[in-house]
Amino acid sequence: MSDDTGIEWTHVPGYRGATWNPVRGCTKISPGCKHCYAETFAERWRGIAGHPYEQGFDLRLVPEKLDEPLRKRDPRAYFVNSMSDLHQDGVPMDFLRVAYAVMQEAPRHIFMVLTKRAEKMAADLLGLRKATAPTRNMWTESVPREARPFLPNGTELRRPFSTDVALPNVWLGVSVEDRKYGLPRIDILRETPAAVRFLSVEPLLEDLGAIDLRGIHWVIVGGESGVGARPIDGAWVRSIRDQCADQGVAFFFKQWGGMMKKINGRILDGRTHDAFPVFAKAVQ
Repeated sequence: MSDDTGIEWTHVPGYRGATWNPVRGCTKISPGCKHCYAETFAERWRGIAGHPYEQGFDLRLVPEKLDEPLRKRDPRAYFVNSMSDLHQDGVPMDFLRVAYAVMQEAPRHIFMVLTKRAEKMAADLLGLRKATAPTRNMWTESVPREARPFLPNGTELRRPFSTDVALPNVWLGVSVEDRKYGLPRIDILRETPAAVRFLSVEPLLEDLGAIDLRGIHWVIVGGESGVGARPIDGAWVRSIRDQCADQGVAFFFKQWGGMMKKINGRILDGRTHDAFPVFAKAVQ
C-alpha cells in the first residue's frame, strides 16, 4: 500500500490519496492493456527472491495486505489494486468477500475499484450481495459460528459483505480506452449499483464520439505515457469535456501523456480540470 500516491485523481478533497493492492498481477484483455505500466514495473523484479514482485506480473493473492485500510485512522481515498484488477478470473469469491467486507468495515475511507472486466464485476457483486450461507474461514478452512469473514491474522470482521444496497464509500469504475472495448463497459457499469460510478478514459486511444453518461458521476481522461506511448488528440479530450459539461458530470483531466509526461503536463485550454463527483462524506 502506498500513501500520498502521485495518482492525481485519488486526491479527493479531505482525503489522503493512497493505493491498496491485495492482489498483484493481471492479464491483457483489450488495447488499453498494451503498454500496462503495472506489468512493466512488476516484470523488472521477476526472479528476485524476496521482492514483492518476484513472480513478475503473474496473478498473486496477497492476503496479508487485506487489513491495511483498517489500520489507518485518518481518511484515505484508495485506488484499489492500482497494480492489478480485483475482478479478474482467478480471484476467488471468498477473497472478494473479505476484501469488500474490509471496505464496509472502514467507512472513513473511500475505495475506488476500477476494472476492465465490467461484466465480471457486476456478476461478482451480485453474487456477494446474494450470499447468505455462512462464510468459511478461508485461512484455516474451518467454518465459523456466524456468517462473518475472517482476516488472515484471525480477526473476525463484524459482518459479511452481503448488503442489498451500494456502500456509500465504494466507488466503482471501468476503463474506457476506445469504442469497441471501452464504450460497452459503460452500459454495464450504469446498471451496477454504486454510490459513485466513474470512467477512467485512460489511455484515450481514439475519438469516442457521443457518450451516454446517464448514471455516471465522474469521468477521468488521460493520454498514455512511457515508452511507445500512443498519441492523444486534443479534439478527443475536448469532446469528452464538453459532453460532461452538457450532461452534468464531473470532469478530471489527468495528463497529456507521451514520453515527456511531466513537461506535457495537465493543462487543457489554459487551465487544469480537477472536478470530483458529489458524494456523501464518509463516516469518520
